[in-house]
Amino acid sequence: MLRALGRSVHRRGSVVLRAAACVRPAAILTPSLQKTSAFSTLASHSLELDASKAYNPEWKPDGFEGGVDTNKLPWIPLPQMQGCSMKPLRVSNETGAFTVLIKMEKGAKQPTLVHLGSSDSYILSGKLTFPNGPMKGSIGPAIWAYTPAGAKLEGTAAVEETEYLATFYGPVAFLDEFGSVKDLLTGFDIRAAAEKRGIRLLPQTLAEAMEPDAAGKNPYTSPGETLTVAKTESAAITHKAEEVAAKAELTNPHFVNTKEIPWIINPDAPDIGLKIMRISTETGVVSAIVRQNGQAPPHYHLGPADFFITSGRIGYRAGPPEGYGPGTYMWEPAGARHEATQRITDEDLIYTANIYGPIQFDSGVGTPILDVLSWMGYLEAAKAFKTPLIASTFPGDVGTLLAKTEI
Repeated sequence: MLRALGRSVHRRGSVVLRAAACVRPAAILTPSLQKTSAFSTLASHSLELDASKAYNPEWKPDGFEGGVDTNKLPWIPLPQMQGCSMKPLRVSNETGAFTVLIKMEKGAKQPTLVHLGSSDSYILSGKLTFPNGPMKGSIGPAIWAYTPAGAKLEGTAAVEETEYLATFYGPVAFLDEFGSVKDLLTGFDIRAAAEKRGIRLLPQTLAEAMEPDAAGKNPYTSPGETLTVAKTESAAITHKAEEVAAKAELTNPHFVNTKEIPWIINPDAPDIGLKIMRISTETGVVSAIVRQNGQAPPHYHLGPADFFITSGRIGYRAGPPEGYGPGTYMWEPAGARHEATQRITDEDLIYTANIYGPIQFDSGVGTPILDVLSWMGYLEAAKAFKTPLIASTFPGDVGTLLAKTEI
């Protein structure tokens, strides 16, 4: 018997493009929340779902799809950080932000560096140690960390070979022994390295996604290098039900073991779960872990979002019928539309999610807006479930001054 798969689409005029999964708002409602302001914010839990929506993996749209199987990409050495290499995923032409996978060899130590923009990281395998400063401590699989702009890190070391997903919202400056800037790593460097090897970076806007194979010139065709998490289906980050007890406090305010965060689940919709790591009240960005074993209702992303699959498989337009599994990274541009999304195996579909703007729900294209879910709704849910959130700044919010001329 064929399994019914969810359908997920972009719409731009009469053209339809594939899109990725999104959490259903029902995941963050429980009876206890109905007594709070979260009830009106998350009222879309009552939306009826159209189970007849079917994903057709043989359908081939024009344009470049918004996801990449990172296991098919090579590790590219990073000369700025000896013993480190990366897989380029996306670069924003507008802001310079970039997302990469980074691998550190066992014993490798990063030079002293300053984050000129903030960054977040998710450890897939291995173990890193921060010897000093606000980040002091060790982090391993399933740890989500956030580093604010201006942060200075010294001697970050890999205790084991370590792979992690990292998004940098600005350049990284590397310092010499005198504290002067010796080198930089920017989104432009990442783009140049990708283009040199014929690697297609994910399109950042719907307009880019609509260009017929515009990014497909000299595509990368050499063998890729599989992630450790994809080789082993590592239980360390799969967030199964039999987890350690949830904790109400963080041992370090700048990173969290996501397996110790409580699942936010609506008893009436047990197939959808959510773990919230960080909510920025300044930018509205929400970082979360999603367990999506049920169908999501129709919606638009009013801001972009990204996803990284760590467990299970998702139906994927222009992809193989068996879908894509651990190691797949997806980018949804602002304005992306999803009609319905669903896992395609019996295994838990779990992925990380950075949600950069509100999500608007309806019952179909052209129908009235039924709900808009923003960071405020996620914050109400986090409070109701006593979820400890990562801090968005360091103590005192003091950055590192690199300019030689004082203003």
